[in-house]
Amino acid sequence: MIKMEPIGFVASERSEVKDDHWGMVQSKILVNHSFSEESLFEIESFSHVEVIFYFHEVEEDKIIIGARHPRNNEAYPLTGIFAQRGKNRPNRLGLTTARIIKREGLTLFVENLDCIDGTPVLDIKPVMKEFLPKGSITQPTWSHELMKHYW
Repeated sequence: MIKMEPIGFVASERSEVKDDHWGMVQSKILVNHSFSEESLFEIESFSHVEVIFYFHEVEEDKIIIGARHPRNNEAYPLTGIFAQRGKNRPNRLGLTTARIIKREGLTLFVENLDCIDGTPVLDIKPVMKEFLPKGSITQPTWSHELMKHYW
């Protein structure tokens, strides 16, 4: 068994789960006071962070372990849960790359974080070019349509 405690929580103007229009949302990641400010030293020298979070509002009976049509839209192909980024995942983990606006103490101000208010944050990592994929990225056509209004 893996046991994790959130390192902090998201404070956001969005409090309900919606699939689209996250692009201009500014949020704060409130790092727990059990950490010192040193835990965030130099984070603002990076442009972006990867935020690993927990989909805390997904109910146990909504978890998908097989395949479904993304966003329950039958125009999209039946797709395995690990071949999509939906929230109803077995471990309810989310991952988003957010742009850093600034840091004040234990508060990290970010943009493009698709988390609702109160979302538990499990980890924060700086984005480094060397960790980005090498070569071209491919994805199915339906995924471009699905993401058209996301950001």
